[in-house]
Formats: sequence, structure tokens, C-alpha cells
Amino acid sequence: MGRIEQRLASLHQRGEKALALFITGGYPDLHSAVSLVPILEEGGADIIEIGMPFSDPLADGPVIQESSSAALANGTHLQSILADVAEIRSRSEIPIVLMGYLNPILCFGAKNFFKVAGGYGADGIILPELPLEEAGRFAVECAASGLSQVLLVTPTSSPERIRAIDEAARGFVYCVSTTGVTGSAAKKSPREYIGNVHRLVRHNPLLVGFGISDPVTARELAGDADGIIIGSALIRKIKESADPAGLRAWVRQFKNAIAQE
Repeated sequence: MGRIEQRLASLHQRGEKALALFITGGYPDLHSAVSLVPILEEGGADIIEIGMPFSDPLADGPVIQESSSAALANGTHLQSILADVAEIRSRSEIPIVLMGYLNPILCFGAKNFFKVAGGYGADGIILPELPLEEAGRFAVECAASGLSQVLLVTPTSSPERIRAIDEAARGFVYCVSTTGVTGSAAKKSPREYIGNVHRLVRHNPLLVGFGISDPVTARELAGDADGIIIGSALIRKIKESADPAGLRAWVRQFKNAIAQE
């Protein structure tokens, strides 16, 4: 059992919800992740997702696109992100999930990337553009490298497909709360949809992301899942100010909110 599975199992045993936070690697500065992660962890983060910036991020909303562009301008590349992972791992046991697009990984060499990422201390990988039908091509390599391959379900996923994704996924299933790009929110409450997905997902914890920008929404959506994922709202907060005390308090309000669902 890897760090992701251990952390989520421990939270479940205590009756707690998971708070996963997404940051863009190389933003706002090249190695900001190294200093940001301890602050986020102190605020209550249970899992850290580090986005690997790409020049054509189709699934990302404007906030994350902007941060990715800035990160690339800072000189961010896969090796610099992996170096950050190694540095973070030397100081913390918090689960780290890398999230990004296939193109840079294929250019790096997928098998080599997974091996290096696992060796440096990463625990999981999310490739949003990778369909279920293609996930198997990396499953063995991820497992051999100690990486949990997290897969996504969306509002358009059929019950049969959700069950198949649950069977193939490792670590957790990422439930996209709304159609569209990151940072967008549904016009109506997605709780019924999330509840239906949760009943179908039997082998993995279910974490919900996309469009969670305030503690009220976080508490609402956490009620039908095992945890939440916050991305765009956190990137926006970091852009405004990465003051440690303020950022720590900002994270804590989300952790407190999902503890009260």
C-alpha cells in the first residue's frame, strides 16, 4: 500500500474527509513548490497535486493556464519538477501526485519518466487526456515504479464506464464535478451526480474536483465523497499573496469546512 492509499485509509478510519490541493510546478517561481508544500501541509492538506505545465493545456481553465504559461516562462520542465518532488520528499511524507499531459511525458520517455518520478518520491500520476481504453498501456510501468494511476470520471460517464474506471484506477478516482475546464462550476448542485458515482465506485476512494472555490461548496460536495480537490482557487490565492500565515489560514478554512459536513 502506497502513501496515497495509506493516507486515505487513515482518514477514512477516523471519519475524516481528504483535502487535496493542486499547485502548478514552477509557479510563481521555478522552485516555489518546495516552500509552498510545507505551508499547505501545515494548513491541513492531505495530498498534494503538482501540475506539470504544458503549452497547450486543453482541460485547464484560465487561472491554471495563466500559471502554466508563467511557469514555462520561468524555465520549468519535467526535470525541474522532479527535482522539487525529491526535495519535498526529503522533508515530508505527504502523498504527491503529478498531474499533466501526455506529450511532455512521451518526449521524456514514458517508462523512464515513471521510473524517475517514483524513485524521486512521487506517489501517483493523473493524465486527464488519457481515456480508459489507453490507461492499460501505462498500468504495468506505473505499478512497477510505485505510482498509483488515478483515473477520472465525468458527468458524461455511463455507470458501466464508471465501474470499469474504478476497476482500473489506483489510489483514488477523480470525480470531475462538472463538464468544462478546471475552475468552472456547475449551474446546479452536482450532489446527486456525485452520490450516484460514489455508489458505483467500490474499489477506490472518490475525490471531487473542478469548480470548488469556497468553503461552503467544499463542505457541500465533500458530503457525497471521500474528499475534495482544490486547484484554481488555490492558484488564484497564491497569485494574490503567498504570505505563509495567510495561505495557511486559507487552507485551514477548507479543512475545517469539510470536517463539518
